Amino acid sequence: MNRSLQLLCILAALTLAALACSTSDDVASGNVLFQDDFSKMAGGWKLSQDDSGGTEYANGGLRIWVNTDTTDFFTVPGLNFTDVQIEVDVTKAAGPDDSDYGVLCRYQNENNFYFFKITGDGYYAIGKFKDNVMSLVGMQEYQISEDIAKGTSLNHLRADCNGSTLALSANGKKLVEVQDGDFSSGDVGLIAGTFSAPGTDIYFDNFTVIKP
Repeated sequence: MNRSLQLLCILAALTLAALACSTSDDVASGNVLFQDDFSKMAGGWKLSQDDSGGTEYANGGLRIWVNTDTTDFFTVPGLNFTDVQIEVDVTKAAGPDDSDYGVLCRYQNENNFYFFKITGDGYYAIGKFKDNVMSLVGMQEYQISEDIAKGTSLNHLRADCNGSTLALSANGKKLVEVQDGDFSSGDVGLIAGTFSAPGTDIYFDNFTVIKP
């Protein structure tokens, strides 16, 4: 399957958000910038939904669901960072394995940002929207990895945005590292989307932003 071609049709929907604090091994060292375990709605994530999908607090996490094909929903906290390490636990609760989900960094606006995604059938990619044009970074199409847990299994994702270096890891294993210098700072966020089949339902938990 050529996911790079399918991604050219993606539509984006935006909800704004804010973050609360939780626990991490890095707290004592002062490296944590923001965290949210989504245990309280006081975390501030603004929720949005319509017929095509939405976001909500549910089952102790932040849920993003998408009811239409070739569509992304994403949310950002309205903050600004330069270099960050982002970690989050992600579970696909329902829907096609051929759907993707992950994190954003250096978000400028809904037309300019980096994304780091995996799919329910074990693929991954780093890409960007620049002036509302989508492209993958350092690859022509999504790549497959045995380090990604498939189906409804939990994945722990890590995305690094450090200078011009962008890296994606899953479950403690680095999947890919690429170079791109288009965006040097911006917001962070969460994203979930569909390809040809609608109905994906994703839960995020233990969202952490760390200073590298």
